Amino acid sequence: MTSIFGKIIKGQLPCKKVFENEHVIAFEDIAPVAPVHILIVPKKEIENLQAMLPEDYYLLGEVVRVAQALAEEFEITDGYRLLTNSGSEAGQTIFHLHFHLIGGRRLSHLG
Repeated sequence: MTSIFGKIIKGQLPCKKVFENEHVIAFEDIAPVAPVHILIVPKKEIENLQAMLPEDYYLLGEVVRVAQALAEEFEITDGYRLLTNSGSEAGQTIFHLHFHLIGGRRLSHLG
C-alpha cells in the first residue's frame, strides 16, 4: 500500500524538494510548525520505526547525515529537533517512516 509519501517518492505528487539521493528524499512540510520544517523520508516503504528490520538500520545513519547537512544549509545548527512518531498512539498519521527536522525559532518543551 502506497502512502502519500510513496507517491511523492515516485514523482506522482509534487513537493518542495530540498534534498534527494538513492536512500532518502527531503522536502518542506505543507503545514510547518516552525520557520524550518522539513520531512526526511526513507525511500524504502517502512511503516514506522518499530517496523524497521536490522537490514534497514543504515537508513537511520543516512537520515542523521541528511539532517545535519540540511541544518547547515538552513542555518539552524544552533538548535533543532529531529523527531519521528511511531504508531497512532504517538500521533503518526502517515504510515511511512519519516522524520521531522524542525528549527529556526526557540522551541518549547515537549509535553
